[in-house]
Amino acid sequence: MPASMPRRAHSTPRRSARRWRWLPALAALGFVPLSHGTASAQGSAWPTRPIRMIVPNAPSGLADITARLVSARLADALGQPVLVDNRPGAGGTLGTAAAVKSAPDGHTLLSVFDSHATNPHLFRQLPYDTLADLSPVSLLVRGPLVLVVNPGVPARNAKEFIAIARARPGVINTAVVGPGSPARLLAEMLTLTTGVRITQIPYKGAAGALSDLIGGQVDAMFATVPSIAGHLKSGRLRALAVTSERPSPALPGVPPMNATVPGFEAEAWVALLAPAKTPAEIVARLHAEVVRMMALPEMRERLAEQGLEPVGSTPLE
Repeated sequence: MPASMPRRAHSTPRRSARRWRWLPALAALGFVPLSHGTASAQGSAWPTRPIRMIVPNAPSGLADITARLVSARLADALGQPVLVDNRPGAGGTLGTAAAVKSAPDGHTLLSVFDSHATNPHLFRQLPYDTLADLSPVSLLVRGPLVLVVNPGVPARNAKEFIAIARARPGVINTAVVGPGSPARLLAEMLTLTTGVRITQIPYKGAAGALSDLIGGQVDAMFATVPSIAGHLKSGRLRALAVTSERPSPALPGVPPMNATVPGFEAEAWVALLAPAKTPAEIVARLHAEVVRMMALPEMRERLAEQGLEPVGSTPLE
């Protein structure tokens, strides 16, 4: 069971405190190997043309950043371009549906993050079967999220932020991206674990949310390290806490959220999938290339700089 998945999740506010702890099991189910079909002559000749890697989220998000790092090295290994195709909308379900409808010939891949595991519990009906319609390739990376604020917010740490939110119920605006995103789930978790009332402002993607956060239209956000690292260095945002169990080497001096709110721990993750019935030999080749690239010192260093840990798990894992 990957340790990177958020440890608590919810489908309704009343039940979120209880259900968050079961998200690792849910996410693990998403990586149960499915039938890849019989190996074909086409599979042995693969790839015969450019590969499309669908990201069902907007640019600059964790899935997008990871997909672009992986696609460049995958293209070198396979001898064909690997083109990232952003298909945001409906919490990641639109792009996922597009991948599911694609031919299972190894020329379409899918890069997903946490919302892939929570969407079945947040939507009454999905245009695909999360387990049956996709074949797992590998868990790619995992890493903490960061509670960041606009410098206009006087809080210097999570304790001060919670005190301000408690003193001014509903006044603090927090940007959230998608119904099942880590940003949304952690905002709900903050409300449930501390009793504070904050106003959630929904965005279609991380880029728009961060733009408004920097501009002061919203006050705070839970964001991934890669998406806010540059803004922290420039002083346009301030980090208050990380959601990992321990401090992140990428953000020295930023304490873990659990130092203020016991048990407040979660990590985001990104996985690589393919349409169901993709030939087993293609899935095996993709997995082998992912494991190889994740072991490269330059890749590990690049990911560490962004607060991410390379994984490279098997489809079964």
